Amino acid sequence: MFIDEASIYVCSGKGGDGMVHFRREKYVPRGGPDGGDGGRGGDVIFEVNPHLNTLANFRFKMRFIAQEGGRGGPKNQSGKSAPNLIVPVPPGTVIYDEESGELIGDLTEPGQQLLVCKGGRGGRGNQHFASSRNQAPRTAERGEPAQERRLRLELKLIADIGIVGVPNAGKSSFLAAVTNAQPKIANYAFTTLEPNLGVARLDDEHELVLADIPGLIEGAHLGAGLGFTFLRHVQRTSVLIHILDGMAEDPVADYAQTNSEMALFDARLAEKPQIVLFNKMDDPQVQQRWPEVQAALRERGVEAMPVSALARTDLMPVLWKAYQLRQQAPEPQVASTLPVYRPAEDPRDFTVQREGQDWRVSGKAIERAAQMTYWEYEGSVRRFQRLMEALGVDEALRKAGVQPGDTVFVGDFELEWQD
Repeated sequence: MFIDEASIYVCSGKGGDGMVHFRREKYVPRGGPDGGDGGRGGDVIFEVNPHLNTLANFRFKMRFIAQEGGRGGPKNQSGKSAPNLIVPVPPGTVIYDEESGELIGDLTEPGQQLLVCKGGRGGRGNQHFASSRNQAPRTAERGEPAQERRLRLELKLIADIGIVGVPNAGKSSFLAAVTNAQPKIANYAFTTLEPNLGVARLDDEHELVLADIPGLIEGAHLGAGLGFTFLRHVQRTSVLIHILDGMAEDPVADYAQTNSEMALFDARLAEKPQIVLFNKMDDPQVQQRWPEVQAALRERGVEAMPVSALARTDLMPVLWKAYQLRQQAPEPQVASTLPVYRPAEDPRDFTVQREGQDWRVSGKAIERAAQMTYWEYEGSVRRFQRLMEALGVDEALRKAGVQPGDTVFVGDFELEWQD
């Protein structure tokens, strides 16, 4: 099954906890601190795998969580760093943040990587907190918290040539005639329910990758029919082969409608070079209509080429013309967004809010510090108190009216205020 959209949850690995430990050795009654550092948590990285062509792998597995870093050990032994979690995706995958809609990356080249969640650094062991005044510190850090986010993945097929037209125009027949692709072919509309790729070999040195896009109908840019789902696949192509149904009631109107739908979806699609084909010339009635349709298209400045995908006649000149246009066309642009100014966020900023009888302190730095604090060690608690004073949280709570015995929440941690 062809899957070109997916929503997933990703989470990096938490950093390993640092250790509080003192050297124990015979005839050394007071060994110094030798608690090791925690290991680094694993990153979550997307990597392009050229052997994939759909997002079907994300249909059943939608959670990707990297491993945590190892805990620090005695004798200054650092914890083991976790391996990075590599998530393979097909070429042409566009990644968005699901909550904000922000574009994170557009992966097109084989082996290209994108870091989406960085693993937490390991917490420091008590060896780092020794000083001349405190030679036996019972202070250490827990590992840095993991990063998590929800992502939306979209796949835009990467092909040199896109085959477009109304339903039942003969797009799949054309693809089957010039490549080894085996799309479903039948004499009714919407036979093709998903894009098909095929490679056309012109000779020993030249080849083209073609994509058969499901038929476009009026309102496709708004989601009617199958157009909205698959119109984005046309964005990657450099040249379009526009196939007209020679047996349709008004092929010229179909030509205008298809171009209109593409332009309404993305104005840049109207700028792509097109080769217009008048298909089904194996039928005598179509042969009789050809001069009339040719004249009507010429009035619009369009030179169409008569072909028969079923009889496989006059197809090779089409491919060579497509190849020449492909060489002249600029490389298709990867997904981009307009630059948006966002004021730099100071991680030290925080807010103090009253919640009933309790207080809540919210802020990136203070919540991160709370998560990295060993609450069972008095030295670590004192270090957290000093950090609250340095950030100004202590003073802000006093100004807000906190009283001894009040409960103060910092992230998920519940603390009791004492002067």
